[in-house]
Amino acid sequence: MKFLSLALLIFAVMADFNLIMPKMGESIMEATILRWLKKPGDTVALDETILEIATDKVDSEIPSPVAGRLEKILFEEDAVVPVGETIAVIATEAKAGAPSGNGKPTPSASEVKETPAPVATPPKAETPPPPPAPKPENVPYVPSTQGSATVVSNSGGRFYSPLVRKIASSEGIAQAELDQIPGSGQNGRVTKSDILSYLSTRGSATQPAAPAPQSTPQTSTAPAPQPAAAPAAKPASTSLDGNVEIVEMDRMRKMIAEHMVRSKHTSPHVTSMVEADVTELVLWRDRVKGEFQKKYGEKITFTPIIIEAVVKAIRDFPMINVSVDGDNIIVKKNINVGMAAALPTGNLIVPVIHNADGYNLMGLSKKVNDLAARARANKLKPEEIQDGTFTLTNVGTFGNVMGTPIIFQPQVAIMAAGAIRKKPGVVETEYGDLIAIRHYMFLSLSYDHRVVDGSLGGSFLKKVSDYLEGFDPNREI
Repeated sequence: MKFLSLALLIFAVMADFNLIMPKMGESIMEATILRWLKKPGDTVALDETILEIATDKVDSEIPSPVAGRLEKILFEEDAVVPVGETIAVIATEAKAGAPSGNGKPTPSASEVKETPAPVATPPKAETPPPPPAPKPENVPYVPSTQGSATVVSNSGGRFYSPLVRKIASSEGIAQAELDQIPGSGQNGRVTKSDILSYLSTRGSATQPAAPAPQSTPQTSTAPAPQPAAAPAAKPASTSLDGNVEIVEMDRMRKMIAEHMVRSKHTSPHVTSMVEADVTELVLWRDRVKGEFQKKYGEKITFTPIIIEAVVKAIRDFPMINVSVDGDNIIVKKNINVGMAAALPTGNLIVPVIHNADGYNLMGLSKKVNDLAARARANKLKPEEIQDGTFTLTNVGTFGNVMGTPIIFQPQVAIMAAGAIRKKPGVVETEYGDLIAIRHYMFLSLSYDHRVVDGSLGGSFLKKVSDYLEGFDPNREI
């Protein structure tokens, strides 16, 4: 009987499954719990959505990795939780309890400890403690508002993220006003870009009439005093003479800053540059872009053409497609090309084309256009910003001819493509050298000098240039 009790104890402990906050991307270290779809005591099926979370990049539904019963919720809604932290405990079917012969649940681990006879004591009401757990669910909602109780949700249940609530509170936006802001996020949710865009127009319209809210105390409810607090908060963020304004970084900008500093501390950066004559490529695109869009329903830009050349060069120089783990070099067999994209907020995100070597030019064009559009709309999935092995940034989009980008860790190289410009150039012909108007583009490669030497980095960059310069002007679409 002693050995049986011990076996049951071990079995019960092993039946608890800790649900952890998943990693939503290489640069994301925390996420906000938006909504629990299950309560303690609820049964959950395998792969059934158990909660919704959000980062400043994407919103996501988290499925249950196991079947069982939700025993305990460790973080309430609106909590900001670090990646890897346990957020809930799920009892698998063994503990959650297929009924025994008398129709009672299988005894818990605590019961086995207290009574050696495991089957004789099921009637003990030790298992009911989990049901009271729903009480703490309602407790955090009151203190979490911290003086801005009007900025949680409206009567229709519309959700506002902690970041949006913070901005609304600091700008003195009352609940009624916040409810009128159109949202572009999931289920009409107001995103950071939505509220910032609203503030850019609201500020110019309301500044002249700033005293007005104070002179209309007719709404005696709690929201009315809130706007009056906004003018008091403004001077705290500006200098006395009004020529300097202090703006706190949003969470996404803080993460970008942290990542950039960490990358510089981690990798000794070296940058090589080359100028490519892409005249044939430009003329080909100008000639086929109308037909290409008519045939495939997609615009063809220079980005997928450059990515195609990058993929070919990675095949030639696979040691550029690696990462570093201590003294080990991890060679990646998959070629996953990240494409840095600027968001309307001014922040940066890097969606990834996984297995980019498996796409033709039409496939790359479709993938690039789709990822870029959904990045701007904040509709990327978590897996679409993960596992990149090499990154391309097109600084030519902003009219820049050259850049020295910072490596996106844990990769070891990132390439920047500059603006394409017409310049006079020397052209070798069978009749001798001629000066002609050509299209040129600078390419620059920043690489980790711990594992990529000048020979490898320079040779790889030159190979990309060769593929672009050797583009077939008679290529079929």
